[in-house]
Amino acid sequence: MKDLLKKIDYNNIPDHVAIIMDGNGRWAEKRGKLRTFGHEKAVHSIIDSLNACKKLKIPYITLYVFSSENWNRPKKEVDNLMYLFHNYFKDYLKEVHKKDFRIFVIGDICKLLESIQEELIFYMNKTKNNKSATLILAISYGAREEILQATKAIAKKIDKGKFQLQDVNENFFKSHLYTKDLPDVDLIIRTGGEKRISNFLLWQSAYAELYFTDILWPDFRKKDFLEAIINYQKRKRRFGNINSH
Repeated sequence: MKDLLKKIDYNNIPDHVAIIMDGNGRWAEKRGKLRTFGHEKAVHSIIDSLNACKKLKIPYITLYVFSSENWNRPKKEVDNLMYLFHNYFKDYLKEVHKKDFRIFVIGDICKLLESIQEELIFYMNKTKNNKSATLILAISYGAREEILQATKAIAKKIDKGKFQLQDVNENFFKSHLYTKDLPDVDLIIRTGGEKRISNFLLWQSAYAELYFTDILWPDFRKKDFLEAIINYQKRKRRFGNINSH
């Protein structure tokens, strides 16, 4: 671990890291367990990643907790996930609060159980003045739906005469997204071996670096997070220009 930390360039730390936490179900099945067993074990990887963020002073981290498409999974698995959220969120969010992270949630959380919604809202308010970093939880989230909702909101305002079509630019559009007050994503990490972004932060990741690893999420640890950062720091980011950054 110390050797990895020595390789980190502290002058080139990403502002916003987003993680697609894939492989929980497969991890459990490989051990002859129910898929939900993998989701339970995922908490350790989350805490390790948050500890790494705090160590490196990364100000924003987004976790893809539950996608809008996940509602289409077998009812039993969805019910078990809701059970886990209901029973684990309080302790997990308490731990995040102790680390001085601000909690922010994006997605259509109205679909969640009311008790889960209340827990999330409570901790968003409770942690709003925390300073170490901001943890964004993408729950019941889909990027296409987010973009559609923003488009509809803008169209309504134009229809009511509040704005003109020429007022719509990138900054105006961004102000209607869930993430309107957050920086764009610098690095997306996806575990589990798949190489796609699965309807995750499509607008915000226009120039994000992508890092894929075969490690299943419950096995992902602080050292793996550091390796992703080191890999990111070797990239030449051009943002469509000739000069690298």
